Amino acid sequence: MSTQQHNGQAAPAQPAAAHMPAPAGTVPPAGAGAGQQPGQGQPGQGHWPGGIAPYSSPIPMARTNLGHALVSEWTKIRTVRSTVWTLGVMFALVVGIGLLSAVGLSGDFTGMPLLSSGLFGLMLGQICVITLGVLVVTSEYGTGMIRTTLTACPQRGRVLLAKATVFFLLAFVMTTLACALTALINSALLSDQTLPSYERGSELADSFEGGKLVASGSEWLGATVGAGLYVALLGLLSLAVGALLRHSAGAITTMMGVVLLPLLMAMFMAGKALQDVRDFLIEYSPLNGLASLYRIPMTTDQDATGWPLLGGLAVVTLIVFAAAYALLNKRDV
Repeated sequence: MSTQQHNGQAAPAQPAAAHMPAPAGTVPPAGAGAGQQPGQGQPGQGHWPGGIAPYSSPIPMARTNLGHALVSEWTKIRTVRSTVWTLGVMFALVVGIGLLSAVGLSGDFTGMPLLSSGLFGLMLGQICVITLGVLVVTSEYGTGMIRTTLTACPQRGRVLLAKATVFFLLAFVMTTLACALTALINSALLSDQTLPSYERGSELADSFEGGKLVASGSEWLGATVGAGLYVALLGLLSLAVGALLRHSAGAITTMMGVVLLPLLMAMFMAGKALQDVRDFLIEYSPLNGLASLYRIPMTTDQDATGWPLLGGLAVVTLIVFAAAYALLNKRDV
């Protein structure tokens, strides 16, 4: 008999876990000595309450910047259907109507510059860009996605700047491509026009070279890059208005009024007493600025190029954008 049995005392029961083998692949924690149980590290050496160390991500953490916001907004704008539909319709309107206009004007000289027929499609195509500019902001307010966006990026000004940058570059590139393609079509279909004999001593003779209708370098610049900048700025203004109103229908209606209302009001001001007001509305209407870039201004100033009005539109857009930035930082989501 053993000593314990001889003394009449039972041996104390050992915990079952002490005799169970450790699972395969188990590595004891640092600082655990021989016979030391897991989770019983020495004081001050990797000891955590409950024996469980906190999780440490192997992914390196980096400070967010504007580049991350730009990538996020680019991912949003290129993966939604509204972008594909609005820009696709815009491209089809600008090129399609420009082609039909060029076919209709081919033949006898109509007294219009070579690239001017591209305006007709762009007058409708700009509505698509304006609509997209509004939806870039208001769609997130409508779905509640703006809460997630501002939680991921608490710097609200950075979010607005990223949206504006991505949208402006996309609208400018797409509009300029559509205008450039339309200008090439006009040049191919209308350059064979000849100047009538009774117009050879007029100012229209400057538009001909070697008896063929041509466009100067400034006309090409205005009908492509200038028109693209003008429409992209209108879209950026729409984005700022959308950030102010946070409502799709209200912002789109407001922008339609800004673009169309001045010219419509001027058409009904037939009295002589309102002539100055009528001339002012026509001269500074957005449609006149766009027409001036194509060298067919709606005013009596036939030398207008549209570039001063483009600068004025840029100033107005900057002011409205600054107001949207200020209110975005003050209002709740």
